[in-house]
Amino acid sequence: MTYRSLQGQLDAWFARGVTSAGPGVVLCRRGCSACCLGPFDISPADAGLVVQAVDRLDPATRTLVESRAAEQVARYAELAPQWSAPWDIDAIGDDNFDRIGDALAASPCPALGSDGACLIYDDRPANCRLIGLAVLTPDGAVLENACPILQTSQSYAELDPTLFDLEQFECAADEFDQAARVDGRVSTTVAGAIATSKK
Repeated sequence: MTYRSLQGQLDAWFARGVTSAGPGVVLCRRGCSACCLGPFDISPADAGLVVQAVDRLDPATRTLVESRAAEQVARYAELAPQWSAPWDIDAIGDDNFDRIGDALAASPCPALGSDGACLIYDDRPANCRLIGLAVLTPDGAVLENACPILQTSQSYAELDPTLFDLEQFECAADEFDQAARVDGRVSTTVAGAIATSKK
């Protein structure tokens, strides 16, 4: 199994939730960019996929994405001078990262196209795939839907969570993260992963 095929479990969970909800209920879909603002954490394995996906873009688009990533990490350095490449979130701590996130909350993801569509959608991080539906774990715990436009639709806001074994997924993902760390990847942001790959 590859990490990308493991992500397919998230895609299958999401597809089940959308089908169960019925037509037009789930607002989260390809082309919606409501949650594509501000820096957010991605795993080492996700960082590797992001870099590979950006490398496959056509040269002009790749240059644009890399430029946006460089601009965003420059802002990180302004806001937290003690932070630098490889933009390891674990090195800066949650409070400092939250402060940076708040300051850059309106900054679009470097991989967001001008039309509002993700340029690396098929290789987007797991955190992106987990937004849009609430998760019901096998032991009854609920991970709430973090979609920022959730409350714009009553039927969407009241949608029951969709069953998914998140713990099993995270355990499997940990193995890919460990391998990615051996390759020099860290827990970072989309901008951090892209900018570091160019150093």
